[in-house]
Amino acid sequence: MLKRILLIATALILASCSEKKSDKNLEITGFVKGLKKGTLYIQKINDTVLVPLDTIKINGDSHFKSEMNIDEPEMFYLFLDRGVSNSLDNNIVFFAEKGKINIETSLDFFTGDAKITGSKNHDLYEEYKKVVSRYVDQNLNLIKEEILAKNDAKKMEVIQKKQGDILKSKYLYTTNFAVNNRDYEVAPYVTLAEIYDINLKYLDTIQKSLSPKVAKSMYGKKLDLLIAERKKMESK
Repeated sequence: MLKRILLIATALILASCSEKKSDKNLEITGFVKGLKKGTLYIQKINDTVLVPLDTIKINGDSHFKSEMNIDEPEMFYLFLDRGVSNSLDNNIVFFAEKGKINIETSLDFFTGDAKITGSKNHDLYEEYKKVVSRYVDQNLNLIKEEILAKNDAKKMEVIQKKQGDILKSKYLYTTNFAVNNRDYEVAPYVTLAEIYDINLKYLDTIQKSLSPKVAKSMYGKKLDLLIAERKKMESK
């Protein structure tokens, strides 16, 4: 019995010694149902250009894993190279942050089936997109009405007013979203991506509401630059 206990203890010690603790602060794991062969790229935007951070070859096993170091939360892209078959459905946008992030999707609906967990910024971003999609749908319906009413000046005027109201609602919602989520980097991100041309007083409101950590982040600094440029242009 003692010999058996010693053998088990030795095996556990050896196993623990053989496990290397990762020195990376971000682990991205995932699964692409139906993908047997292809290449995944993890990318980010650097000076308006997508640059690769990691390349993952898929050959038989649909699971993938990537480890890297990041300085702060940032929007990343998981791009699927399908090889010979071309598709527009090949890019998943996700908000990366330190810790463990899991991405599960399918080959057939790569973007639509994506389920991303492990990032609070991404959870908030998904919440934001869900609401904003309603404004997009409303505007698309109005565009259809606009095409049908192109020879009716009164109808066109009504439609254009509705479009203006939808845009105002979207901008107001985005402003409130950014202020309410001032402790997360997603706040300055959606401001830069969605309402960069809003009235300066709203940009100032968002900027002043940001927590010190978020204000010093990459997106926080970019918001500072945007406001400075807008003020410079509007003072001329």
